Amino acid sequence: MSDDVRDSNGTILKDGDNVTVIKDLKVKGTSETLKRGTMVKGIRLTDDPELVECRVEKIKGLVLRTEFLKKA
Repeated sequence: MSDDVRDSNGTILKDGDNVTVIKDLKVKGTSETLKRGTMVKGIRLTDDPELVECRVEKIKGLVLRTEFLKKA
């Protein structure tokens, strides 16, 4: 993988890292909102260096932009 995946602070992210949401995010297609400070465990990197896959509470298969995450 040539492109490093980086969080909002420029820290390199790897598969399985835990991250924290830095801003309240509405989840499209649901009435859920991810609150600032929510811990997301075990992210999975995608082909796009700006996106990561994760699971949060009841939401599976969620894709988040790295600009809204920081490494925990």
